[in-house]
Amino acid sequence: MSALDGWIERYARQMARRVGRRSVLGRLGTLIVGGAMLPLLPIARGFGPGPRDAVAAPEEIDGHEGDPTRCEYWRHCAIDGFLCSCCGGSQTACPPGTEMSPITWIGTCRNPLDGKQYGIWYNDCCGRAFCGRCFCNRNEGERPVYHPYRNNDINWCAGAKSQRYHCSTALIIGLVEEGQPEQ
Repeated sequence: MSALDGWIERYARQMARRVGRRSVLGRLGTLIVGGAMLPLLPIARGFGPGPRDAVAAPEEIDGHEGDPTRCEYWRHCAIDGFLCSCCGGSQTACPPGTEMSPITWIGTCRNPLDGKQYGIWYNDCCGRAFCGRCFCNRNEGERPVYHPYRNNDINWCAGAKSQRYHCSTALIIGLVEEGQPEQ
């Protein structure tokens, strides 16, 4: 143990000659603050293929509230972007040549057919330029940017290979039980 102690003592003395206390404290502070910020970075939160509807979609309805190419479609209550159903994809799949971002924002939408609230996952499809068709900006239940998982004004392609936004999907993730707070 004395050889290890001697090595550590020599290293500590050399470091003390070269580096001031303030510098060490500054670097330690940077390390602590930087480590605390890691959970805030946009990272891929899922692995493998993108999510699919976790719950079977309820029967569709007639009119604008049942047309997935319209902003009035019931699943689009918190969407902000171009609808993938107008861009060569669907509510649950990205168009060819794009990939689904593994990070999402969420919303709670009421299905007018059964009157129940459903949790909706909004995934951006990334990798190609803006689709440019069927733009919707509905902000029901949107929260400020300091609640990023409930805000639709962020480029959610941060977790994908490409940062280029193309369109957005709306996947049903589950029935919202009564008594649960709405998203």
